[in-house]
Formats: sequence, structure tokens, C-alpha cells
Amino acid sequence: MLRTIAHIFSIVFHPLLMLTYMLIILLLVNPYLFGVHDIKDMSPLILIVFMSTFIIPLFAVVMMKFLGFVDSLEMQTRQERIGPYIATGIFYLWMFINLYYNPNIPIAYKSFVLGATIALFLAFFINIFSKISLHAVGMGGLIAMIVITMLLFSYGTFNLSLGSSTYILSMNLVLMMGLLLSGVVCTARLVLDAHNLQDLYGGFIVGFGAQFIALKFLL
Repeated sequence: MLRTIAHIFSIVFHPLLMLTYMLIILLLVNPYLFGVHDIKDMSPLILIVFMSTFIIPLFAVVMMKFLGFVDSLEMQTRQERIGPYIATGIFYLWMFINLYYNPNIPIAYKSFVLGATIALFLAFFINIFSKISLHAVGMGGLIAMIVITMLLFSYGTFNLSLGSSTYILSMNLVLMMGLLLSGVVCTARLVLDAHNLQDLYGGFIVGFGAQFIALKFLL
């Protein structure tokens, strides 16, 4: 039962989904950065990001498994991760270049995409020596994104509409929820024996730090 729950959290918070989650959070917190009043107005962008940073890289990994380059989609060894790292890195870099030259995309999200791309290439390099946790990299990047949004791109609170009801939420609550989820996801990776504590701590630091490196480049 515990391993099943761990698998569910590992899938729902897969590292390839982090850029989609970052976009949704930023749109909820401050849609005016994108020149809109409602997250629904940016549905096409959400779909593009989801396809480019999750579906297409996932398809590439599936094809690698079909061709025998990887033994499983879980990529349990460092050697298996080399091809998927390269393919995903290319897609992320392509995504950043397209967003960078799009005047309708705020600098905040461009920075987050660049941070995820930097983290991915750093993880690729570290993978030569150690099996770093990409889930921890993703969660570290997500936490850094929330912190940066709190410091630079939000008003401290935002309105969340659910059906006919509207709730005023604090960014502090978002941060606490993010930290809680990070703990749960990292614990799930331990439960599944996918990583050790060193892999998780290293991954989180890489993901977190990469976002601030990207911010320094773009601001």
C-alpha cells in the first residue's frame, strides 16, 4: 500500500511536469504578468508547455525503450539516463529560446524555464559520477520558483476561484504546501528505493540553486 502511494506521488510530481506546474502557479498568483485577468485566457500556452516539456520528452524516452536504449521508463541506472537527459535537454533549451524571443511571456517565467534547463544540464553532468534524483531537482526548482515569486512577482496574496466561490490565499501558505509536498515526494523516492539521502539532498540543492542562477542572468 505504501509503495503504491509512493508511486502515485512520483508520477503526479514527475520532474517533467514541473514547468507546467510553475506556469499554472504563476498564472494563479499574478496573471497580470501575462497581460490577462484569468488563467483560462492562457490555456493555449499551458498546453504548449505541457506538450513541449512533458509529452514530447516522454515520447522520446518511450521510443528509446522501444529501440532498446533504456531497459525501463524508471531508468534505474546512471547509464540509462544519458540518452533521456540529452533529449530532454534539447527540448527544454528549444522551449526556452522560443519563449525568450516572445514579448508576451514575462521575464519571470522565462527565468523559471532557464532555471529548469540549467538544472537539467547540471544533473546530466552530476549523473556521470552519482545517480542524482531528478524528482528532488524538480521539487527544489519548484520551491525556488515559489520563493522568487514571493520576493519579486507577487502581492503577498492572490484570489483563487473555485466554482462560484473565491478564496484569498497567502503566498506563505503556497510555500508551506510546496515544502510539504517536497518532503512527501522525496520520502516516496526513498520508499521506492530509487535513491538515497545524498541523491535527494544533492538534487534539491541543484534544482533550487539553478533557479537563482537563471534569475541573475535574466534580471
